Amino acid sequence: MKKVLRYVLQIFNYSILMIVVWYFSAAPAYHPLEPNQASIVLAFGHVGQLVGECRQRTPEELAKLAPNMRNPMVCPRQRSPLNIELLMDEKLLFREVFHPPGLSGDWGVDVYRQFTVPSGSHHLTVRMKDSVRVDDFNHVHKENITLKPSQLLTIDFQPKEGGFIIN
Repeated sequence: MKKVLRYVLQIFNYSILMIVVWYFSAAPAYHPLEPNQASIVLAFGHVGQLVGECRQRTPEELAKLAPNMRNPMVCPRQRSPLNIELLMDEKLLFREVFHPPGLSGDWGVDVYRQFTVPSGSHHLTVRMKDSVRVDDFNHVHKENITLKPSQLLTIDFQPKEGGFIIN
């Protein structure tokens, strides 16, 4: 009799667990965006340009160094911070300065930001300054876009392919 009662209680407990799992897998509907909204994702990794120019060491400087350290060129390791702006319909949506990590500030910067925006036609401007030796933004991309409801638009940066890529 105890075995039968134990099996009945196990079936009851497993049924309760299965009902709870079924409910939470189907019942609470999750909508990441409102019906007339879209999402823009700015996601890329980039290394800023060197802070200074490489220079040739003088013969006196080379003589002071150990033989295995006599590299005729010396270059700074530190990289420039990335100054990024995203404008939609000429209104500032995002602005941030990313300083390079690392002990010497010589690593690349990974950028990931997501924005919820209204769907429809918009004028998008993305610009980035990756050198302290220039005064203005040296990478600028302007494009007219049409966002459908619940669309995900990604912005990537590929310097070998001409700069910003909007998909």
